[in-house]
Amino acid sequence: MKKLALLPLIALMATPLAAQTPEEVAEEALENAPIWDGHNDVPIQLRGRFRNVIGEFDFEDTTDTGPEHSSGRTMHTDLERLRAGKVGAQWWSVYVSASLSEPQAVQAVVEQIDVTKRLIAKYPDDLQLALTADDVEAAMKDGKIASLMGMEGGHSIGSSLAILRQTYAIGARYMTLTHSKNTPWADSATDTPEHDGLTDFGKDVVREMNRIGMLVDLSHVSEAAMHDALDAAKAPVIFSHSSARAINGHARNVPDGVLRRLPENGGIIMVTFVPGFLSEPAREWNANRSAEQARLKALWQGQPEQVSKRLDDWDAANPLPKAGVSDTADHIVHVRAVAGIDSIGIGGDYDGIPFAPDGLEDVSTYPALFTELARRGYTQSELEKISFGNMMRVMRAAEAYKASVSGMAPIETPVPD
Repeated sequence: MKKLALLPLIALMATPLAAQTPEEVAEEALENAPIWDGHNDVPIQLRGRFRNVIGEFDFEDTTDTGPEHSSGRTMHTDLERLRAGKVGAQWWSVYVSASLSEPQAVQAVVEQIDVTKRLIAKYPDDLQLALTADDVEAAMKDGKIASLMGMEGGHSIGSSLAILRQTYAIGARYMTLTHSKNTPWADSATDTPEHDGLTDFGKDVVREMNRIGMLVDLSHVSEAAMHDALDAAKAPVIFSHSSARAINGHARNVPDGVLRRLPENGGIIMVTFVPGFLSEPAREWNANRSAEQARLKALWQGQPEQVSKRLDDWDAANPLPKAGVSDTADHIVHVRAVAGIDSIGIGGDYDGIPFAPDGLEDVSTYPALFTELARRGYTQSELEKISFGNMMRVMRAAEAYKASVSGMAPIETPVPD
C-alpha cells in the first residue's frame, strides 16, 4: 500500500518542469542583480537645459522636457523609468565640454559634482550617494538607486594630480582619461594623435588613480592610450560606454587586441547603446552625410540656406539605417567570444546621445536587451554578471588595491613656476 501511495508523487516528480521563457529568465536575473549602468549624462542635461537650477526640476517624470531642449528632445531618464528599467546602481557622468580650457573645465566639473549631489539629495527616498562598493550594496538593500559619479574627460583635472585627488575627495569615483579631444598627456580616439598614447605624466595619472581607488575609464581614448594604460594599471580598468570595433569600426569602440587583454587585467567593457557605435551601416551613413555636408559647403559658399536645403534633400533620399536591440546584443556576444563573460557590463550613455536604438529608447528598456540575450542562450547567472556582478567585482578589486598600498606616498609633481 505504501508503494502505491508513492506512485502519484513519483509520477509528479517525473513530469518535466515547464521551461522558462527568455522574458522570465531576464526578469529573474534583473530581480536578483539589477542593472549597474556605467554612464548616464543627466548632469549635463541639468547644466544645458536649466543652468543647474533644479529647485523646480521634476526628476520623477521628465517626459515633458522636450520643449526645454533646442531640438525638442525629451530626456531619456527619470525615476519612474529607472525603476521600470530595473536599474539598481547608476554611474552619473559629471561631464563638461572638452572645448573648455583646463581652468574652466576644473570649475565646471566641480559645479557638475555639486549639482549631481544636490539632485541625489533632493530625492532621498529614491537615490543614495555611493562612494564604495559597500555603499552600493547598502543603498540597494534599502530599495534606493545607488548613485556614483564619474568624470568624463581628463581635461577636468587641469593636468594636476592635486586636483585629481581633490575631485576624488568630493566624490568622483572614475575618470575617463580623455573626451573627444586630446589632453596634454593623453590621446583621444577622435583627435589627431600627439603623444602616441599616454605621456609619462599620463601614466602617472593612471598610477595615482589606482593608488587612491579611482577607476580608470578608457572609453574615448586612442588604441595606443588603451594599451599604455593597461601596461601601467595595477587595478582593473573600465570602458564605461564603448562597444566592439570588430563589429563597428568607429574609433570609439574597442579593438580585439585590447579586449584580449581585459581578462588578465580584470577589467570590463560596458557595452553602449550609441546607434553610430553599434550599426556599421549607421556609422558609414554618418561619414557619408559629413562628406556630403562638406561638399555642399564648398559648392555653396556663403549661402547657408542652400546648404541646409540640399542637405535636407540628401537626408530625405538617404534615410539613416536603424540600430536596435539585436545589434546591441551582437556586440555583447562578440565581447564574450574574445574576452569572456566576466569582461562585460552595460553603459547606455542615455541623455548623452540624441536618440537611442529601436527598442532601447530610454532607461526603462534595459529588460528588452536581457530578454534578447536570454533568447540567445545566456543563463540567468551569466546575465547577472553582465547586469551587476562584473562591475561590483571591478570596484571591489580597485578598493582592494587601494588598501594594499595605503602606505604609499602620493605621486608628487612640481607646480609650474
